[in-house]
Amino acid sequence: MAARAIWRGAISFGMVTIPVSLYPATQTKDISFHLLHKEDHARLRFVRWCPVDEREVPNDEIVRGYEFAKGQYVVLDDQDFEKLPLPSKHTIEISAFVEASEIAPVYFERAYYLEPQEIGVKPYRLFLEALERKQLVALGKVALRHREHLCALRPSGGAVELETLYYADEIRERPKVAEASVSEGELDMASSLIDLLRKNFEPDTYHDEYRTALLELIEAKQQGRKVVVEAAPAEGKVTDLMEALRKSVEAARKTETKARPRRKAS
Repeated sequence: MAARAIWRGAISFGMVTIPVSLYPATQTKDISFHLLHKEDHARLRFVRWCPVDEREVPNDEIVRGYEFAKGQYVVLDDQDFEKLPLPSKHTIEISAFVEASEIAPVYFERAYYLEPQEIGVKPYRLFLEALERKQLVALGKVALRHREHLCALRPSGGAVELETLYYADEIRERPKVAEASVSEGELDMASSLIDLLRKNFEPDTYHDEYRTALLELIEAKQQGRKVVVEAAPAEGKVTDLMEALRKSVEAARKTETKARPRRKAS
């Protein structure tokens, strides 16, 4: 099922306007559970309860309130949000172009696809190919879900991908890592292990094994089968760092040898 556009507007690229629609680029496949009453397995129901009127409140009676002091609120409705004087509500105005490597991974929040509207196909294509040629990322702002996001626009697989970014004041301070001396031999061994495990990134080769195991567990319980878990073989603890690296390199080499295709005898 195709995703629905969550935002429609335009990219403002200098004097060029590109009408676009914004779609989520990802979806979660987490297994969801309902909360049940342990005694009779009745599904629990959560209600929006007003303690003053002592009754459940329907959606059309709910408004958003900002608490500026204990128990005191400024109430805002949809019209208030629409009145905000922000161009990013309807336009992604490009403010800069930067190298992708300049944006640290910690800043990336969520990915979306930008699709051109019918009259915006040619300027969209121009923008996309210009980004590909210059190998740069465009920075701008977009207002989504009552919040203005910093965003990065990049070419990806023949389309423009938009990624919302955290602001600098939303990034927590990095932890202070204690100093420790590393020997040249340990560094060489770690480098060898990295070389053995180096591969091209192929996302299709990675799967959510936890979700698969959970679905199998649910199916087994549904069919009344007993779930038996095989105990992992116990291994001796390796406390020496160099020994741990050596064993890791040996294991990686064995795995690489098994995975390598055998040559046919001529």
